[in-house]
Amino acid sequence: MTAPRLSDVVRALERRYPPSTAESWDAVGLVAGDPAQEVRRVLLAVDPVADVVEEAVAWGADLVVTHHPLLLRGVHSVAATTFKGALLHRLVRSGVALYTAHTNADAAAGGVADALAEAVGLVDTRPLQADAAEALDKHVVFVPVADAERLVDALAAAGAGAVGRYARCAWTATGEGTFTPLDGASPAVGEVGVASRVVEARVEMVAPRRLRSAVVAAMRAAHPYEEPAFDVLELASWPGSTGTGRVGRLARPTTLAAFAAAVAAATPATAQGVRFAGDSDGRVEHVAVVGGSGDAFFDDVRAAGVDAYVTADLRHHPASELRERAAFEAGDGAARPFLVDLAHYASEWPWLAHAARTLQSDLAGLGTTVETRVSTLCTDPWTGRVDASAHPLPEGHP
Repeated sequence: MTAPRLSDVVRALERRYPPSTAESWDAVGLVAGDPAQEVRRVLLAVDPVADVVEEAVAWGADLVVTHHPLLLRGVHSVAATTFKGALLHRLVRSGVALYTAHTNADAAAGGVADALAEAVGLVDTRPLQADAAEALDKHVVFVPVADAERLVDALAAAGAGAVGRYARCAWTATGEGTFTPLDGASPAVGEVGVASRVVEARVEMVAPRRLRSAVVAAMRAAHPYEEPAFDVLELASWPGSTGTGRVGRLARPTTLAAFAAAVAAATPATAQGVRFAGDSDGRVEHVAVVGGSGDAFFDDVRAAGVDAYVTADLRHHPASELRERAAFEAGDGAARPFLVDLAHYASEWPWLAHAARTLQSDLAGLGTTVETRVSTLCTDPWTGRVDASAHPLPEGHP
């Protein structure tokens, strides 16, 4: 197999993690690199920090894919006199491109949330906070049977008929159409003033509502009739399979302490380690997870009725209030949900292996191949921890 161009790799990534699904404040996509350059080696990492860049250069990577953006906020200079500018200069001089998939990878199928759920052993998962599926139309067109295949091709080229991992999806049936051309008409079939009967195909294809104008235009251009008969039906909205976080269950229930230990074993070691809040012997079966900072989703977690919530960056006051509220409402200290808190970096790292596998698979489907590597450098900013129990405070100290 041949090596793909950077533009091919970007297209493959953006099919999996569409930039349009990123939060409005986010900055995702290609940060540096020539779309025409060949890509043979891809390094995947959580953070675009100096050590990761040096790892990429030493390995001979052509592309670094990171979860966190290097340039999340606008800058007025990328001069090498700043640390971010220096990183970009190092990448460009070394011929290494940089691509970011952040909040668009968080919610995607096979993204950060799914990877964390799988790592901690969840099955039968669903989104914690489901996104609405993209608004769809159903295009129904009546066309002479001989022209049906050509019409389907034209609608597919305009973006209709894409369903999941399938393209050019259409349904057809045949029937008889009748019409009478009036004065001034230029009929493709029949004569002015004479009733015509034609065996026609009814073609149905779905398409994103945002492509309505393009699909209708493509239909008109491909249709042999001067006035084609067609309908555009708006389909009911439906919760999608993507969204923030995941909710699932453990194949075998366990205790909170044992579950927290399993989370620690399934994620990279950090100075923080894994903390938990709740009865260490409490039963855990149903679990919610959110990769990265997750205390903004406490209402969704409570509504999900889970036993435990795994996330990162939990702050004192929100965590304390969640546990106090749960205890008040339940009337005991074993109230759910329990909390399992790990380092931000550690909660998102499991996605990298998923992204590497799917990228190789998607590119292989195009007849190209890349070598991938998941960085094992710990890019969590904390480097040490002091155990307070080993250093007791003087007597009388609060």
